[in-house]
Amino acid sequence: MTKSDLVTEYIAGFPPKVQALLKKVRAAVRKAAPKADEGLSYRIPSYKQGGIVAYFAGFKNHIGFFPPTRDPRLKKLAAKYAGPKGNLQFPYDAKIPFGLIAKLVKANVRLNQSKLKQDKPRKTSKT
Repeated sequence: MTKSDLVTEYIAGFPPKVQALLKKVRAAVRKAAPKADEGLSYRIPSYKQGGIVAYFAGFKNHIGFFPPTRDPRLKKLAAKYAGPKGNLQFPYDAKIPFGLIAKLVKANVRLNQSKLKQDKPRKTSKT
C-alpha cells in the first residue's frame, strides 16, 4: 500500500458528505504543492516538502488544518477560522475556503524553501 493509498483509506472512513469535502481539501493541497510527499503522520493526512507543508483532518463538526500561517496577510484572512490552539477549523456547514487553503500551502512551501536556502552551508575559499 502506498502512502497516497493510506490517505485515500483515511478519507474513506468518513460519511460521504465529509469525504467529498476532504477530497476537495486534498486536491487543493496537491494542486498548491504538487511536489509534496503525501502520507499519514499523527494518523492524519500530511504533506511535506522541505518540511511540513500541511496536515488536515476530519472532526465531528469541522475540518482541521495545520499548521497556521506566519504570513501576516494570510493570518488576517485565516483569523476567522482560528481554533483554540492556533489551528484552523473549517465547519462542515459553511463554505470551505479552498482558495485560502491553497494560499496557505503555497506560503508554507515558500517558507520551507527559504529555510532550506538559509541552512545550506556556505563554501569557504582556501587562501
